[in-house]
Amino acid sequence: MALKRTTVHVDERDLAIIKEAAARKGIPEAEIIRRGIHLAAMGERRWEEPMDFPTFDSGDPEFAHRVREELYGEGDEDAA
Repeated sequence: MALKRTTVHVDERDLAIIKEAAARKGIPEAEIIRRGIHLAAMGERRWEEPMDFPTFDSGDPEFAHRVREELYGEGDEDAA
């Protein structure tokens, strides 16, 4: 991967956090910044085709409802 040089203006508080993280991990500050840029870029990326997530049929029509109950506590109000 070829790296290109650029200039980025950073808030002093953010730069202090970057410096601290780099020192703690023993890596260059530039690596922390590159990782942050990569995460931000991927968060803004638009995919050409829809993502194809695998699905399955549990055979249980109530399965999704029970999962929501477990994850989000839906329906637990009466149990308390």
